[in-house]
Amino acid sequence: MSESTHGAIPGLIPPSPVSPTIDLQAPGARHGHLRLPWSRNDSAWGNLMIPVSVIAGDRPGPTALITGANHGDEYEGPLAILDLAHSLAPSEVAGRVILLPFMNHPAFRAGTRVSPIDGVNMNRCFPGGPDQSITRQIADYVFRALVSPADIVLDFHSGGKTLDFLPFAASHVLGDPGHDARCAAAARAFNAPYTVKMLEIDNVGMLDTAVESLGKTFVTTELRGGGTATAESVGVARKGLRNVLIHAGILDEPPEVGPSRFLDMPSLDCFTFAREAGLLEMLVDLGQPVRRGQTIARIWPTDRSGAAPEPCLAGLDGVLAARHFPGLIQPGDTVSVVAVEDPEAAAG
Repeated sequence: MSESTHGAIPGLIPPSPVSPTIDLQAPGARHGHLRLPWSRNDSAWGNLMIPVSVIAGDRPGPTALITGANHGDEYEGPLAILDLAHSLAPSEVAGRVILLPFMNHPAFRAGTRVSPIDGVNMNRCFPGGPDQSITRQIADYVFRALVSPADIVLDFHSGGKTLDFLPFAASHVLGDPGHDARCAAAARAFNAPYTVKMLEIDNVGMLDTAVESLGKTFVTTELRGGGTATAESVGVARKGLRNVLIHAGILDEPPEVGPSRFLDMPSLDCFTFAREAGLLEMLVDLGQPVRRGQTIARIWPTDRSGAAPEPCLAGLDGVLAARHFPGLIQPGDTVSVVAVEDPEAAAG
């Protein structure tokens, strides 16, 4: 197959402009790039080169797709994926592991949430399109060529520069009970310090939604944030990645298991949004209990002194699971997320 047609996806008109520089099907460990032509001022016939690795064993088994840097300012996933790409041997693998450490590579290189090329949030543009902007072209290829053959997808996230989370793995509430149970079991197997049944406030165009629409097992994470990574958060990511591959039947080794608290996000009452701009003062730290109506943060005005702050109230009883990270906040920003203990999930 020539290079010009290697990236074509059967049944897709027009074909994807993305082409892999390695054979994604062959056994063994292969490391290369997804090449996407990108003509620009400093390179008329240039390309985006998105790193990809495939570790395929000689034993049959499922296919796992592992992605990081869906948002470019989130680092635990890329670090865990790079480590696995370097260390995982084909002899350990039943099936295939596709590793995409920097899915939104332009955003990752810039350290930004969205792509600096077209201003598109990759996790709001799935399934994308082969004749659309750069970010949507990448999303289209990932969805059609990498998600399609996968049995399980793990997409790493953390809070980036603007949020900080308790370290958790998550699944979503899904319409099909069997599908819901499969995703919840995989999130449980990740074995983060917290396991969450997650409510998204904006799930249109997410990779999560696109993968789940195909009935595939999907796990996501939020592993702290602040636009950096810690030894603890990267350790959670490394352990969880191997645990998910063990759960899928791709790795044959005992999982590393520790305690995990089970939380639920039952409604939009979990979220508190800023009504004013100003300087944010958190009154509760992550993991601490809160009560409905409690003032969990205050927003102080920055254009005058001697004025009272704007109180930010919890919408329900629970624990503080996420918070705005920068010191300054704007109207509409998420101040905090409160999750509730889920004894039923813990018992299961």
